[in-house]
Amino acid sequence: MPESPTTQWSIQRLLEWTTDYFNQAGSDSARLDAEVLLAEALQCQRIQLYTRFGEVPPVEPLTRFRAWVKRRAAGEPVAYIVGYREFYSLRFKVTPDVLIPRPETEDVVVSALEACKGFPKPVRIIDVGTGSGCIAVALAKQLKSDFQIAATDLSLEALAVARENAAAHEVGDKIRFYEGDLLEALPAGSTPVHLIVSNPPYIGRREADTVEEDVKKYEPDSALFAGEQGTEIILRLVEQAPRFLLPGGKLVFEASPEVMESCIDIVGESPLTFEKVLDDLAGLKRILIASYEQAPA
Repeated sequence: MPESPTTQWSIQRLLEWTTDYFNQAGSDSARLDAEVLLAEALQCQRIQLYTRFGEVPPVEPLTRFRAWVKRRAAGEPVAYIVGYREFYSLRFKVTPDVLIPRPETEDVVVSALEACKGFPKPVRIIDVGTGSGCIAVALAKQLKSDFQIAATDLSLEALAVARENAAAHEVGDKIRFYEGDLLEALPAGSTPVHLIVSNPPYIGRREADTVEEDVKKYEPDSALFAGEQGTEIILRLVEQAPRFLLPGGKLVFEASPEVMESCIDIVGESPLTFEKVLDDLAGLKRILIASYEQAPA
């Protein structure tokens, strides 16, 4: 957009120009991107933009907005530019150290909450590969009381973000965070739990060409890719889960439709019992639920 100080750029004109610019740059959410960036620059709600269409923003937020538009047009995700992402009606801080929460991961929270209805109190939960902490924090906010949550991640940087998000949503004292590989991050002799939830890496290196370039360029590689096949980390999670689950406990995890059949096979060859796969809003197989029944002595 022209940067002449004499040019009068109303909010409506800014949104129209930026949406067209993002469309030309290949964005599949051009209008939304423009609205989020402008609302953040003006420190207002997106809906308020529509009641201020004729307003000309002050120089400082307009300058900030122009810089953000350039970054977005170059491919940087909006969430990293503004520093947050909405998930389960909560705002989560995100940095390039964590995967940006996706809407489909909300189905993990929904499935976990449904499973919790059948467990005695206090419900004990482990969130494996917590990243931004979005699953653990959303569960803590919904359950409110009578629960214990542990969250693990291999990345110290990710755990720092997760702790910030937990504190911001006033559940920092209700979630314990552990650094380490999957369930092995937990202290020796940890008490078994009712529920294990996870959104693990599940993209295979063989599928790398199908992943959007912006995702590969900006989001953490370790949170996206899981070996050549895409099931390597899920295999280890399924192998470890029985040692940490109570009889009758459940494992709920997200995976891609491309590897879901392989995930079902992995569960079928483990001590876990496959229960079902749930579709996401796009009708794609997304969430796998399995249970653990301890073998009789």
